[in-house]
Amino acid sequence: MARRISGRSHGDPRSADTRAKLVKDDYRPSRDEILRYIVENPDRSGKREIAKAFALRGQDRIWLKDLLRDLHDEGLLTKERKRHTRAGALPHVAVLDIVGRDADGVLLANPSEYTGPGSPPVIAIRMPRGASGPVPGIGDRVLAKTFPTDDPSGPAYTGRVMKIFEKRSEAVLGVFRVLKDGTFRIEPVERRQPELIVDKEFQNGAKNGDLVEVEPARASRYGLPRAKVLAVLGSLTSEKAVSMIAIHAHDVPHIFPADVIAEADAMKPATLAGREDWRDLPLITIDPADAKDHDDAVFAAPDTDEKNSGGVIVTVAIADVAAYVRFGTPLDREALKRGNSVYFPDRVVPMLPERISNDLCSLREGEDRPAIAVRMTFSAEGRKLRHAFHRVMMKSTAKLAYPQAQAAIDGAPDDKTGPILDRVLKPLWDAYAVLKRGRDSRQPLELELPERKILLKPDGTVDRVVVPERLDAHKLIEEFMIQANVAAAETLEGKKEPLVYRIHDAPSLAKQESLREFLHTLGLSLARGTQMRPGQFNGILERVRGADNEALVNEVVLRSQSQAEYSPKNIGHFGLNLRRYAHFTSPIRRYADLIVHRGLIAALGLGPGGLTQQEADRLEEVGALISATERRAMAAERDTVDRLIAAYLAERINDTFDARISGVTKAGLFVQLPQYGADGFIPVSSLDGDYYIYDETARSLFGERTGKGYQLADRVEVRLLEVAPMAGAMRFEMLSDPKPLPGSRRSFHKAKGRARASQSRFGPRGRRR
Repeated sequence: MARRISGRSHGDPRSADTRAKLVKDDYRPSRDEILRYIVENPDRSGKREIAKAFALRGQDRIWLKDLLRDLHDEGLLTKERKRHTRAGALPHVAVLDIVGRDADGVLLANPSEYTGPGSPPVIAIRMPRGASGPVPGIGDRVLAKTFPTDDPSGPAYTGRVMKIFEKRSEAVLGVFRVLKDGTFRIEPVERRQPELIVDKEFQNGAKNGDLVEVEPARASRYGLPRAKVLAVLGSLTSEKAVSMIAIHAHDVPHIFPADVIAEADAMKPATLAGREDWRDLPLITIDPADAKDHDDAVFAAPDTDEKNSGGVIVTVAIADVAAYVRFGTPLDREALKRGNSVYFPDRVVPMLPERISNDLCSLREGEDRPAIAVRMTFSAEGRKLRHAFHRVMMKSTAKLAYPQAQAAIDGAPDDKTGPILDRVLKPLWDAYAVLKRGRDSRQPLELELPERKILLKPDGTVDRVVVPERLDAHKLIEEFMIQANVAAAETLEGKKEPLVYRIHDAPSLAKQESLREFLHTLGLSLARGTQMRPGQFNGILERVRGADNEALVNEVVLRSQSQAEYSPKNIGHFGLNLRRYAHFTSPIRRYADLIVHRGLIAALGLGPGGLTQQEADRLEEVGALISATERRAMAAERDTVDRLIAAYLAERINDTFDARISGVTKAGLFVQLPQYGADGFIPVSSLDGDYYIYDETARSLFGERTGKGYQLADRVEVRLLEVAPMAGAMRFEMLSDPKPLPGSRRSFHKAKGRARASQSRFGPRGRRR
């Protein structure tokens, strides 16, 4: 006799398949069905309610009781107020912090508090249909109903916003200043932030030069707006003060919780057990001279196989961080929260505590260290023939700096490089020559964009700005690491092991068309309607090499590119012209690489510390999170550089500088000082003698009467008029006369017509008519 199915026909929490099964005799739900029911029905998850939902009676209820006990013993369930809860599951109503967006623009959130195993789940935020009122955004805290999803490749939950909490984060950062008359002011640290007045009763213990968090009051009709100090964050009179502004402004986690430090300090060095002994292989590290952690070591030798004449074998060994940082631990959760290390000119905010990053995992010279190594064989043409991964114990033969290694190859070895010149260094350079043939054949995007480095004095202020020479030693390490990353992606894909790819999409059609129109103004063409390849851009860059507009074209091509990110869905890497690419070579400073390490360990059976199923199920969420932390780090680093340079130039008001136009907008011109890498602004209202019209296609401002103007990447002379050091802002005056702009008269009139159509016209000295 079939069992009677309990429950209403509408609103029954079970699936149709489950309800159908219950009409059969002797049916018992599986463990997964029980767990799924508990997740989907957190308010009806007591033992009696579960039994009722699945129509269990008599001996079946005793079976259910035993099953629930087993699930608790295995850590899959917890019990709260007589209700069973999936371990780590979110409550049906939760407080969430919105942290970013996915590729489709959907808001992503994390629970404000999370004590479950593994990393916090990611929630895709949905607004109720027909909702009115304010819409949440990144940085908001909301109250939301949460619903588990069925999509294993997406976020674990969706959240329906019930309420947006009032932001205490109307609070802003500023520098507390005591003026000569004894009054208090807040010096802004953001370019568009006004100066504020603080009354004595709202000083809250702040002292002159303190970085403070303040809550602005409503502006009065007259005078500056007022504010009250909420918290003192530190003193700007100390070293490393400027980066502290960016750390707080971008909410970069910089203090390790006590349980994370305790876990790291308790770590013991890895042993040889389960590893291959590679300590006799003369691997070396080549890094910047001031590097404190060393996560990659290299070695190369000619291939002795007669079938591969002229080929080479390249070995790359990477610190085995997965040996110490295990999924779900406080150390792992903090690493995911940070996503990556953040590098400021005056400090590093590491992803992992120093006990891990600078000690146990750093491939120190002459010390045993665990590593995951890949040995790759290349043909004489630079084509990778095969590769194999190994879990090893290694010992670095030498720690070298880039200039030191290059000097040895160039004929000036020192006491350290001399003994290993013939045995280690020359084979490395011979192998690089082989790999370079493969790179040249592959044709990745080759942009000429020099990087600047800020050198600081002991007090944390700028000493000078330099452009480090780009050496073959840099290119060698870069190409070795790229090939190791490719090998990692290929291995994991071949083993059908989930991974996070480093992906870089081709320029969007809109950006392609914009670039095509711009190049046309310079007499250059870009094919339409074809699938773009990096080689097409390289051809354009080669045509302008050495020309006056070389910097301009490089800049515009760069701005046409998409932003790289992390995702378990592979679309390839456009800039490197690679079909499969994953970050493997820097697990000390990037969480993405740690995931790839864990995947390799699991896929190849290399011992403990491999990727878990729980991690694999969340790779979409993790990819979104670490892409967001990468963008956060880049913004914080850029802001710090701007503030340091602005402070450095604050003593040079009214000095003149050679500059290059780095941006063009309707409001004016952004200019960069090539010597310093610093940016400032020239308002269009300060440009004399004409009505200036903005031409988006040509990236220029041109005079309506003369047709002369200023274009992106033009070299100009400017005068520094004003500096706001803590905001990193500088205002300049244009000294160079406008010049005839490239392009035909026809394109000039087209731009003029577009400007009129959009009413983007400025009157004398830039004032709108």
